[in-house]
Amino acid sequence: MKKVFIYADGACKGNPGAGGYGVVLKHNNNMKEIKGAESNTTNNKMELTAAIIGLRTLKEPCDVTLISDSNYLIQGMIKWVNLWMKKDWKTYGKMPVKNRELWEELVKLSKRHKIEWKWIKGHNGHVENEMADRLANKAIDELPTTDNLQLATYNI
Repeated sequence: MKKVFIYADGACKGNPGAGGYGVVLKHNNNMKEIKGAESNTTNNKMELTAAIIGLRTLKEPCDVTLISDSNYLIQGMIKWVNLWMKKDWKTYGKMPVKNRELWEELVKLSKRHKIEWKWIKGHNGHVENEMADRLANKAIDELPTTDNLQLATYNI
C-alpha cells in the first residue's frame, strides 16, 4: 500500500463568501498541487472539500496521513462523525449536523484508505500547510468577479 501525505487547507474571504481549497499530495519524491474555489461558501465547507478532493485524487487504496490546520475537520473525523451517524446525523443539541453531505462523502472516501488524521497549527511555518493555504487563497483570487464578468460580456 502506497504511503501518501495529504496537506489540506480551506480559506474564505467573508464567511460566507468567496472560498477556496488547496491540497498538496506527496508520495515519495512526487508532489501534486490542487486548488479550486466557490463564489459563495464557508470556511468549514472549504476545509472539508480540501480533504475530499485530496482523497478523491488517489487512484488506489493508500496508507494516508491527512494533515490539516482545521480542528473542525480533524476532530470531526476522529471524534464526532461516528456519534453523529449513531444519532441519525444530529448533534448533542439534537440539531442537524451542518455540512452533512460533505461529512458523508468523507466517511465514504475514508473507507477505501487507511487514514491517520493529523492536526497541525496553521500559519506556523509548516511548508506544505503554507503551500496548501497559498493555493486556497490563489484559487479565491482567480474567481471571476462581477467586474470581470461584465467586462467579458462587453467584449463579446
